[in-house]
Amino acid sequence: MTTYLVRRLLGLAPVLLAAATIVWIFVFLVPGDPARLIAGGQGLDPAVLESVRAEWGLDDPAPVQYLRYLGKLLRGDLGVSYIQRRPVVAIIREHFPPTFILAVSAVLLASAGGILLGSLAASRTGGLTDRLVLLLAVVGASMPVFWLGLMLMLLFAARLAWLPVLGYGMEGAVLPLIGVRLPELDHLVLPAVTLSLVLMGSIARLTRTGLIAVGASEYLLTASAKGASSARVFALHALKNALIPVVTIIGLDFASLLGGAVATEYVFAWPGLGKTIVRAIALKDLPVVEGCVLFLTAVCVLVNLAVDLLYVWLDPRVHYGGAAAA
Repeated sequence: MTTYLVRRLLGLAPVLLAAATIVWIFVFLVPGDPARLIAGGQGLDPAVLESVRAEWGLDDPAPVQYLRYLGKLLRGDLGVSYIQRRPVVAIIREHFPPTFILAVSAVLLASAGGILLGSLAASRTGGLTDRLVLLLAVVGASMPVFWLGLMLMLLFAARLAWLPVLGYGMEGAVLPLIGVRLPELDHLVLPAVTLSLVLMGSIARLTRTGLIAVGASEYLLTASAKGASSARVFALHALKNALIPVVTIIGLDFASLLGGAVATEYVFAWPGLGKTIVRAIALKDLPVVEGCVLFLTAVCVLVNLAVDLLYVWLDPRVHYGGAAAA
């Protein structure tokens, strides 16, 4: 296991290098002159433009700019925002926690609801409950997330006035040591529920399929014959063995949400990283785009690694870098 973990972590370097190279090439080829953006209101003065290009190294040949960019990455320097004039690392540090909190909340709600609905459907295969769960799963997965968010906002915020319409809230608790401010709970409910309803359908369908597949397995009959309760047989044997594909889809969903649930963040004015990236693209704030994409690439690789390691706990037959169990 240790060998596998070290190999995967070392494999992160070429992935990040490839991502950094691809992003830099696309950003370099974007039409327009970054010097004009940096110069702001003085962008029409040729002398100012030349001074800005020299200061930022934009007048150097492309290979020199690329190598300088890689050198900064090796030092942990993701550059400085053209618009905000702040280090990109500081921007990521500010906007990633809201995205992470929203993603974790949505995935927890979707996982709990999806596994529960899938289990109910599998226990009543072909019945009314099964058909209703499948119908709800298809409807939930088919609804555009921005439309669902607007409908929930219209009902629970505008009509019933149970929840706030927009924002993160200004009175959330601040976590000690790391200084991250949590959102107010009532501000988190609508965006988290919106995302969870979209994800819940696929989790419910996979849970149902997995439980049906393992339902007639001999090890379940053996466990029952040894006197295990029905709840124990379901939780420790049936559900645990059916969860591998479910864990895969949960991991992929979580990684995609960490990349930014852009539509939801825009609808609910959530100050997350996805919204920040889209705004940076619109403003051609290229260092922010480069830094955020590279950061999210590393996060997605690490999430996939965590999912792979979770397989070992779910199924003892899965081994990495060692002999298989007898």
